[in-house]
Formats: sequence, structure tokens, C-alpha cells
Amino acid sequence: MASENYSLLRTINSPADLKKLSIEQLVELSRELREFLINTVSKTSGHFASGLGVVELTIAIHYVFDAPNDQIIWDVGHQAYPHKIITGRRDDLHTIRQKDGLHPFLWRSESEYDVFSTGHASTSIGEALGLAIANRLLKQDRNVVAVIGDGALSGGVAFEAMNHAGDLRENLLIILNDNEMSISESVGSVSKHLAMWLSNPSYDSILKKGRKTLSSLPSIKKFAVKAHEHLKGMVLPGTLFEELGFNYVGPIDGHDMETLVNVLQNMKKLNGPRILHVGTIKGKGYQPAEENPTAYHGVPKFDVPSGVSVSNNKKNSFDENFGNWLIYKAEKDSGLVGITPAMCSGSGMVDFSKKFPDRYFDVAIAEQHAVLLAGGLAVGGMHPVVCVYSTFLQRAYDQLIHDLAIQDAPAVVAIDRAGVVGPDGPTHQGVFDIAFIRAIPNMILMTPSTLGEQWIMLNTALSYGHPAAVRYPRGAGIYADLNEHSDETVEIGKGRVLREGADICFLVWGPLVHSLLTAIEERMAASADCNYTVVDMRFAKPVDEELVIEMAGKHRVLVTLEDGVICGGAGEEILRILNGHFMSVPVLNIGIPDEFVEQATANEIYEQYGMDGKSVISRAREFMDNWQKFSSAG
Repeated sequence: MASENYSLLRTINSPADLKKLSIEQLVELSRELREFLINTVSKTSGHFASGLGVVELTIAIHYVFDAPNDQIIWDVGHQAYPHKIITGRRDDLHTIRQKDGLHPFLWRSESEYDVFSTGHASTSIGEALGLAIANRLLKQDRNVVAVIGDGALSGGVAFEAMNHAGDLRENLLIILNDNEMSISESVGSVSKHLAMWLSNPSYDSILKKGRKTLSSLPSIKKFAVKAHEHLKGMVLPGTLFEELGFNYVGPIDGHDMETLVNVLQNMKKLNGPRILHVGTIKGKGYQPAEENPTAYHGVPKFDVPSGVSVSNNKKNSFDENFGNWLIYKAEKDSGLVGITPAMCSGSGMVDFSKKFPDRYFDVAIAEQHAVLLAGGLAVGGMHPVVCVYSTFLQRAYDQLIHDLAIQDAPAVVAIDRAGVVGPDGPTHQGVFDIAFIRAIPNMILMTPSTLGEQWIMLNTALSYGHPAAVRYPRGAGIYADLNEHSDETVEIGKGRVLREGADICFLVWGPLVHSLLTAIEERMAASADCNYTVVDMRFAKPVDEELVIEMAGKHRVLVTLEDGVICGGAGEEILRILNGHFMSVPVLNIGIPDEFVEQATANEIYEQYGMDGKSVISRAREFMDNWQKFSSAG
């Protein structure tokens, strides 16, 4: 970090250092921190616009509260880059999202200031309530603050927690970071002064005394309380929160440092459940991000002056192909509807949403509802296609079982970002969907290896008449076999042999098959032994049992390769099939072991776990050799 450009920021090594500064210095610190964030993320890639929007808020919170004794939770974790900078990780920010570097989100083992490892949205209020209850029972004098923003309040679990918190009357502060509202008028002078007044402990004390005085006059008390609520509701948008049992204050300007500090200091003195509504501008301080915060939510490396990415743009991606397929089918099928839980852009659904606005449903950060809605639409006679990232589909597991599979509802689940996704770390790797979907009756799961396979598998899922899922990875796919006007389908539960040999048979699910084929070609070019069969299994459920038995009868060793966890995965199904047919062919399962996958590039992760083509061949040959030695010794 160039000290000449960040004279204040370089002095901040912990939140305690903030408390030495004046309000004017905090304003200057905000400017330096924002500039540092822009310059760093432009070189590293990462989540961007959300962090820019909470610079002043982050500084004000750490200025007023005393972390780590006071417990601060950031929801969702991608808005926490400024928090990382202030809490001693400034000089390591350039390593974020890289192998052995800083975690892309909050991470408990990384810092005592990270109370929860937070990747998914809408969890902070429930976590904060648990902490508040624990503090009370353990008689600990600690403040609990949950900063919820970036649409996270749209998640149903947030409202479940809020309803419980208001009922229990526990001592916690929720800061609603509203970065999707127009804050020009609503956080003007009247609102600011009201916020200062309503958050003042003196006002709270007067209110409590008044209620006590009127308690002996029930009818007058009821009238006074209602009058207070209606008067407050006329000028403030917090009626819902008040009804849930929270003391609501706001909205205030989340970029006005003096107001932030003063109101937070007042609210720190209050007790019980309370909400501070803060309006911020996502992408604040960087014009391209302010003008298009969605595009700059998460960014590759980019040129700061122009805002243009310096990374190679990958065309022919799986999500783009899905979006094109969705439009193609919607033009032919008036019953098709598309559903996304706040992932329109990332899932390739932008063009569909514009072309078919009446058949496009963005349900916000509510994955459970997305799948539940698909079930209702399917039973109602429509043809729903819900697209959701693999990591977020975990949150809708009950709906997959209860509202799709048990109902036998003909809905399509397009699982984007399946398998290893790389730099976003343990909370976002999509490695569990094969294992958890395989356990569900009435549901099939396909694993395309190319864009053409993805297209015809989506056709298959839509025409199947029962719940069907298609999982595909992040990024580019093999384009050559794609026919964007095809209505071809795949025979349910049938794989295909891509290459034939005699010694080792590789049974592969998904695009990892191409890394393996490339490695075999390289061995052939070097005149190395390549007596291998490669099978694109296509279906993780149902597995092509007939093909597995055939391959087991022709080869010395079977090797399974899947972009997911081994435990409960498709590879283990091969062992069950062979055991059921009393076949003793040795099987090596290759995939993600029983651990969470840290951040790194996808290729680094594949190499780490021996899942790249060269490593797979090496492991297979070693396994075959060891099995031969074991057999000979026996």
C-alpha cells in the first residue's frame, strides 16, 4: 500500500485506531478506504459495488461499537471488504479469493472480528438473536449488531428470525442497509432530525414513562399508543418493523458520517430489539459501478479509468446457452415460465426477462419459494423452469422433496454453478447437489459435458413429465456440437462411450471428461500406453446400470470421476451396482473428499484433489498396479 496516498488508512490496523480520529478525519478516511478498495479489487477481481456502498457505514459502526467484544455480523458477506480492511487485513486484501489468501467472505478462523462465516444471505438476524440470547444467559455485557443488506431481507428466514426476535424482546440492533432505494428525499433534513429524536434515549425514556402512567387508564393508553403509531407511520416507512416488535429509526443517509455516528451512539444506549434503516448507494464513489451496480456486483480484473474488464471474456458459456434455450422453448411453448431467486444476470436470463416479462419471475433471495412456486405452477398446468446456483439450491432441499418429488410435479431445475466454482470459497462450491438429489425419489439428474449436451438435456427435462434437474458448471463449454434449433432429447438413464480400450474404464459425469480426453491424447502423442475406455455417463440418476455391467466385464479396473463430493455421489452407485451383480471389479472413486473446498481457481482445485486429466490417469494406473500386487499376494 502506497503510504503517500493513504496517510490515514495506513494508521488503521484495528477498530481501536478509529476512535482516535475526529468526524472530519473519518470522512477523509472514507475517501481513502474507497480509493484503496477500487485500486485493489481492480487488480484481484471480487465483490465490488456492495463494499463501496458501505464504506462510511462500516467505519461508523466500528467507531461506535467495540468489536470484537461487541459482535458484528455482515449479511451478506460480500459487503464486508471494508470491514476486512479495518480489522487488520488491509495489507492482505490483494490475496482475496486466491489460493491460501483471504477468504472471499467472512470467515471465523480468519479473524476474531468475523463472528460468523457468512456466504449465503438472510442469516444475520437469526444468528444475532442466538448471540443475544447467549449473552443474556451467560450474563455477558456485549452489543450485537446485524447489518443486513443487498436484498438479503427478501429471504424468508430473515423474517422468521425477525418475528421471533420481536417476540422475545432480546437486546439486538439490526441495521438495514437499503442500497436499492432512492435516498434523496427520504433521508433529507426532516427524516434526519426525526431519526436523531427517535433514537435519543431521552425520548425512549419519556415514552416508557408515559406508557406506565397511562397503564391505569386502559382506554386512554390504547388511544395514545395508536396515535403514536399512526403519527410515526405517516412520516416513516417502519410500520411493519414496529408491528413485529422493533423500535424503528430511519431512514438516514448512510454516507453522512456525522449523522451515522450520532444516531448509532444513541441507539447503542437503547435496549431491546431495534432497527436502523440506512440508505446507501451501491457502487458509491466509482461512477461505472454507481450507474450499473448489477454489472459491478462481482467483477473480474478491470481498468480503473475506463471500468473495462482486462480479463478474457469467455463466450459460449453454459449460463448463456441456458438463456438462449429458454427463449427458444418459450417461443414454441406458451406454458413455459422462468423463475430465478435474484440471479437473473448470472443465470443468463436477462434477455428472457425482457422478451417474456409476463412469464418471468424473480422471487428475490428466496430459493425455497422459487422451487415451491415452480411446484405450484407445474401442478397448475404450466411448464416451470427454475434456475438456481447449486450452492443456493441447498436452501430449498425440503421443497425439492416435498413440493416437487412427492407431488411428482413436472418442473425443470436448472442447476447453475454446479461443481467446483473456484475463488468464492467453501460457501459457494456447488459440490453437493449430485449427492443430495440422488437421494430423492421421482427425480432424475443429468450432467451435460458440452453445450450441445446441455441443450438436448434441457429438452429432455422439459418433456419428461416429472421432476428433472440438469446440472452444469460455471464458465465456457464445448461449442462444436451445439444446435440451437434442436428439439432432440436423450434416452433416460443412458450414457455414451467416447473412447474404447481394455485396461481401465473411466466413467465420467460432466465436462471433466474433456480434461481426461486431452490428457489421453497427450499420452498417445508421447507414445505412452493408452489402453483406456472413456464413458460420458450423462445421468447421475438413474445411472446406466446396463452400461456399467458391460464395462465391468471388459476392463481390469473402473474409475469414476465426478465434479462433486465422493460421499453419496454417483461413483458410489457404481459400487452398489457391481455388488448387486456379484462382480468383484476394483473401483476407484475420484471426486471431492469429505471436506470443504477452500478458495482457489477451479484448475488449482482440480489439481489439488487429483481431478485434472493427468492426475486422474496417474491415480488410475497406480490403483491398477496396486490392485495387481494385492491380487498376486493373495
